[in-house]
Amino acid sequence: MDNRQAIGSWLSGPKAAAEDMGVDFGYPGQQLGLPQHGPGSVARFGRRIGAVALDWIGCQLIAYGLITGGNLAAAGNWTLGLFLALTVLTVGTVGFTPGKRVLGLRVVSEDGGRLGIARVLVRTLLLALFIPALIWDRDGRGLHDRLARAVQVRI
Repeated sequence: MDNRQAIGSWLSGPKAAAEDMGVDFGYPGQQLGLPQHGPGSVARFGRRIGAVALDWIGCQLIAYGLITGGNLAAAGNWTLGLFLALTVLTVGTVGFTPGKRVLGLRVVSEDGGRLGIARVLVRTLLLALFIPALIWDRDGRGLHDRLARAVQVRI
């Protein structure tokens, strides 16, 4: 093996090296029995981040304009509280937040049903910690979704 090839395989990571050896990882959501494309497929990272950003901005505008009367320093904690309440209430009842609905996403359990309130609470509290949302598996689910046995799918 030539040194350039060894360095290239090291830089591309273990998944690329395994794929070069013939391992088939499939598409995101295949292990969960979800389609590869279209409605019901696993939501991609960009859409999920966009949905969280829309929800966060909406909560921040409400906190800044309606609750704190324009006090930006006090709006931070209120924004987090509103975001958590919004997520628990909307995901627990209809399965999506306003940001997820705008971008065509829904949160469902691994078996395709609705999440119970306990699983929604676990998912939301882990999402508030932020780090679990940045660690995801090969199906594109964040750690908060894995622990709550949930998946975000396209509508």
